[in-house]
Amino acid sequence: MPRFAANLTLLFTERPVAGRAMAARDAGFEGVEVLFPYALPDWPRALGKAGLPVVLINTPAPDWGTGGRGVAAIPGQEARFRAEFAQALEMAHHLQAARIHIMAGLAHGPKAHDTFLENLAWAAGQAGGQPLTIEPINPHDIPGYFLNDFDQAAGILDSLNAPGLALQFDAYHAHRITGDVMGTWARHGARAAHVQVAGQPGRHEPDEGEIDTPAFFARLDAEGYDGWVSGEYTPKARTEDGLGWIA
Repeated sequence: MPRFAANLTLLFTERPVAGRAMAARDAGFEGVEVLFPYALPDWPRALGKAGLPVVLINTPAPDWGTGGRGVAAIPGQEARFRAEFAQALEMAHHLQAARIHIMAGLAHGPKAHDTFLENLAWAAGQAGGQPLTIEPINPHDIPGYFLNDFDQAAGILDSLNAPGLALQFDAYHAHRITGDVMGTWARHGARAAHVQVAGQPGRHEPDEGEIDTPAFFARLDAEGYDGWVSGEYTPKARTEDGLGWIA
């Protein structure tokens, strides 16, 4: 089976930040990811205490509460993107995070496309070996998000061909965008360096609903995928009560 990581922004929220990583370790997870480890100083200490590797963080979105979803594809926000990417790079080094997910933001059109490519190329050049990802996000959950299609992401990755820049494949988003997780993986899985899972409908436990998660895991194994698979979902109840999917 894949190596499983817990998204601590969404899982184990019954506990304070200081206890989530330890709870994930005790539940059998081998790694963790945190969406935005910037505002709470407890994150580095808590993650270090548990001894689990940090497999992913996002670039900052300090305006998330008012609708911000990153700025990498927003024309005119290049200076902000560079400052926030530098912040992400510093945090990734501090946490020894395996990857940084670069959030595109709410934008559309040719200028946004050009801005995204330019910012990604710049970030790849600045990363110094730090692996980076981009993730298609479905337009139902985040209307207006620039990167909302897997073919679009593949075209961007192929045109840049930047070392260390790869696809972040979220099976939940794949299902909502295409309705066909397996077919989408068949087309684009070779570009993927990080995988996330959740169930649909509701974005709850991955083993419930329309997505055949066990079959997807078997496909990953059969193809020799050796990256992380992170549970990025909202538990229906207490986190520990819905962890049968990692067994």
